[in-house]
Amino acid sequence: MTRTLPLLVALSFLSDASVFAAEGAWSRFRGPNGTGISDAKSVPVRWTENDYNWKIELPGTGHSSPVVWEDRLYVTSADSTTARRMLLCVDTATGRVLWQHDEPSKTYSQHGDNSYATATPSADADGVVITWTTPEAVMLLALDAQGHETWRRNLGPLITLQGSGTSPIMYRDTVILVNDQEDMDRSPGRKPDGPNPAGRSFVIAVDRKTGETRWETEIKTYLAGYSTPCIYQGENARPELIFSSTAHGIISLDPTTGKFNWDYGQPFLDRAVISPVLAPGLIFAGHGAGIRGTRCLAVRPGASADNAAPKLVYELTTALPMVPTPLAKDGLLFIWCDDGVVSCHRFATGEVVWRERVDGSYFASPVWVDGRLYNVSKKGEVVVIAAAEKFEQLHRIPLGEPSYATPAIAGGVMYLRTSSHLFSLGGRR
Repeated sequence: MTRTLPLLVALSFLSDASVFAAEGAWSRFRGPNGTGISDAKSVPVRWTENDYNWKIELPGTGHSSPVVWEDRLYVTSADSTTARRMLLCVDTATGRVLWQHDEPSKTYSQHGDNSYATATPSADADGVVITWTTPEAVMLLALDAQGHETWRRNLGPLITLQGSGTSPIMYRDTVILVNDQEDMDRSPGRKPDGPNPAGRSFVIAVDRKTGETRWETEIKTYLAGYSTPCIYQGENARPELIFSSTAHGIISLDPTTGKFNWDYGQPFLDRAVISPVLAPGLIFAGHGAGIRGTRCLAVRPGASADNAAPKLVYELTTALPMVPTPLAKDGLLFIWCDDGVVSCHRFATGEVVWRERVDGSYFASPVWVDGRLYNVSKKGEVVVIAAAEKFEQLHRIPLGEPSYATPAIAGGVMYLRTSSHLFSLGGRR
């Protein structure tokens, strides 16, 4: 049954309604415009196995996060021995698998913490778009809501030591993908013998309905990054596509033409993995190596109308994440590190409000629900803390197996994904 859904209240620093999701949707990595923020009121603070609406086993394993559009949830999975990829469409009310799309593939070398199903899909009323990668091809693939393929694009080979993970987004009537690759001659883990090729890094926007190229913009190649872009729009200004890369630092393009607006002008020293975080007048992004962030920057965007240079407002160098993307809400910036250190800062200044250790190791990013932060550790434990100026750990709930996926919240329901299971929690039962 199709529902008529009101729009979320617009964030104060964004005015383009196409970057918002309907109440019944969590349509991309980290939800509406990548904020990680939900308006749900019906997700519990603590629960037991008996409280799930449903729990299903997936046909393979993976790290990608689920996405939701109205009554359809999309999630990817893969066979870890053959690399066969699977996209599932699940009925959100019952957990019943409506259809499954399989793609043959082959195994290849990647980071031990990566998987063959890491990139998160992007969904809308017409269906879903996914990214599959092998060393031979970066593939964009669109399917309609019934699972029929509508188009596919082979964007060429992928050169990277770590494998891929960047997720596509939809903006207006386009699909946008940041295809950031590796220069093996400059990579710390390059092969000592033989040719060390450099990948071709670019950002591409394709027509949502046909897959035809709308624009393509070349970017510099250094160390492959995994930042998923978002849309920034200041007051009385044009929308900007914001993402980060090792070679550029923070970069802004016109999302309708691909035209370069600005970059911070200071390349990062190592991989850009966390995605940009927005607040009124500020963009926050960073880089890191191993299991720690090296540096995070808060930048005041340049004026897109006249290509004015951005300005550094502050930088942080202590207790930073390599993988989990921070979250900004109500003037506070919450930073959840890979090693379980969580801190709260004043977004405007970077001032530390508190810093505490919650234990565990994390690749998932926190989400905000009704004044609380939820995140999932790599061993599969949901940690709930207060999203407030005073630290308070509220509860810890085991899911029973490892998880690298960020939760999705839509229609008042939270969807949790472990390596091989999917859970529905909350809402009206």
